[in-house]
Amino acid sequence: MNFGNFVTSDTGLIHFIASIFALLLGTFILMLTKGTTKHKIIGRLYALTMSVVLVTAFMTYRLFGTWGIFHWTAVISSLTLICGLIPILIKRPIENYKSLHFSFMYWSIMGVYGAFVSETLVRMPKVVVESGIPNSVFYNMTGIGTALVMGLGVYFFLKLKPKWDRQFK
Repeated sequence: MNFGNFVTSDTGLIHFIASIFALLLGTFILMLTKGTTKHKIIGRLYALTMSVVLVTAFMTYRLFGTWGIFHWTAVISSLTLICGLIPILIKRPIENYKSLHFSFMYWSIMGVYGAFVSETLVRMPKVVVESGIPNSVFYNMTGIGTALVMGLGVYFFLKLKPKWDRQFK
């Protein structure tokens, strides 16, 4: 595998570094007891790194040369992040605001996992042909990989959501 094209711009490097931090911080958030000071600090760092990831995602056009599928997933990711932050920022006017926060932030982190799987799979040989244009293998691998991650995400969400709801009733 040729790593010479792994990161091809300053924007790509910033995006890559922020993505790694978001992945790690998001994983810590999932494991931590919710509502603690540590959770809040790591959560703020997660939101900051995700903001960097999303801004740089919208600045990257190398794969398609124009708006592509990953830009649409960045739109969805932006919405889950914003919807996860709003209940915490405005707090009381929304009933069950903590449950809404946990739900949207959980899906934000699942999106990071899905993006990690997609990014890893598209770097496999023969996925992007010499011209730089993705082929059907690209779409199959990213689609199936992301679907598996999201399927596991649904399983764990349904398993953990009642615990989160009880914790903050």
